[in-house]
Amino acid sequence: MKSVAQMIIHGKLKNIAFLTGAGISVAAGIPDFRSPGGMYDTLRPELLTATKKQREKMATNPTAVVSWDLFKENQFPYMELRRPFILGDKGKWKPTLAHFFIKICEEKKLLKRIFTQNIDGLDYHLGVADEKIIPVHGSLGRASCEFCGALYPIDELRKQIKTKIKDIYCTDKDAPKESENILCLKCNKPGIKPSTVLYGRNLPEAFFEAKEQDLHEVDLLIVMGTSLTVGPANLVPLEVNNDCVRMVINREPVGEELGIDYGENADRDVFGKGDCDSIVLELVNELGWLDDLMKYVNDMAPKSAALLNPSQKLQSEKKRKG
Repeated sequence: MKSVAQMIIHGKLKNIAFLTGAGISVAAGIPDFRSPGGMYDTLRPELLTATKKQREKMATNPTAVVSWDLFKENQFPYMELRRPFILGDKGKWKPTLAHFFIKICEEKKLLKRIFTQNIDGLDYHLGVADEKIIPVHGSLGRASCEFCGALYPIDELRKQIKTKIKDIYCTDKDAPKESENILCLKCNKPGIKPSTVLYGRNLPEAFFEAKEQDLHEVDLLIVMGTSLTVGPANLVPLEVNNDCVRMVINREPVGEELGIDYGENADRDVFGKGDCDSIVLELVNELGWLDDLMKYVNDMAPKSAALLNPSQKLQSEKKRKG
């Protein structure tokens, strides 16, 4: 950690890219798929509008609910599962401390690109230039048809979902008792959904273009909160130059089967063991960037802001005033 900070401070690392996964958003209150409270843990197929065979498939493999194989047959499980997310019921979510570290890197003209595997859209609440953000798996912020690709107004989709998709979470008393198809305005098929990438579908072209354009220039790749098991995004650490430093921040080592080396003799790979916010805060302190981070404390997720202790907040406030 100290060596990476020193290389940044002394200008040896000038082009930083990030590959982020669900772990970066956990402090915002968004559980990752694999943690307690995540989709794998809480999915209840019996509540979803589906055939017996489809429910059995989801019970055996929870990722089926967000797969192309199921969606092309039956759109309701995906729409019912995602209903509160699409409607914005989770608007209380705020970016985390680790997210705002990315913003600080942009301010210091060090940020090359963010490759985010998350669909929560928190990266877009940082004030980072949109062109710097590559939503590898799409975003809940726009909608399109899975069958013909036609765009669909996201506000109209929210209205349709409010009146046509049942609420399996029992939080909306005005929700319909049964789900109804939402048809594409162009092809008239029930393929309208947020523009997130289903399992079994291709990633957006922007991902491949940005990789080709950027990765040969990156001298520090920070991988945060991802299991590095979902391709092709998990191959990003293999596509940087051989002299690029790779820092992995995660609760457990990942990517060893891809060639990431956590051994004592590792010459380019650095591992920060722990949750994203805690490890990033250590790095921020090593860099001397705490004041930069404190500017955003009121915009952070409460759990993230709580990591910044009162003495740190007071010290930073005095510096700003004085």
